[in-house]
Amino acid sequence: MKIEYDHKRDLLYVYFSEPGTKVADTVTVKEGVHADFDKDGKLIGLEVLDASEIVDGKIEFRISEPKTSHPHQPANQIR
Repeated sequence: MKIEYDHKRDLLYVYFSEPGTKVADTVTVKEGVHADFDKDGKLIGLEVLDASEIVDGKIEFRISEPKTSHPHQPANQIR
């Protein structure tokens, strides 16, 4: 998954597949929120127009590290 936010255009896009995947269909979920699907009907992305308005003016990303199964090994070193 990849998330992009363009603050100049106030546009948020969440990719669920590789960027550049061809969009075959777009469905409006609600005003300003659009879901993009590929030719097989798989969700490939969500576009949010006027994103700061839709998310009440706050756009924030939090990413948690995966939990480690080894008590003494940092999560970012798990293979």
